[in-house]
Amino acid sequence: MANLILFVNSFLSYLLLFVLIVALVIVACVIGVKWRKSKDAKAALDTQADAADGSTTA
Repeated sequence: MANLILFVNSFLSYLLLFVLIVALVIVACVIGVKWRKSKDAKAALDTQADAADGSTTA
């Protein structure tokens, strides 16, 4: 019985660690997508501003 309790305790510990790592990966992906969209939006505004000025350089 003691071995079963130790096994369950160890299993739950690793399960909690796994859940934390998955949560961190999800948060990192969401932040990365948000930053990328922001960068793309700024690049689009710069491209539109250059086109309005008549500039042909990239």
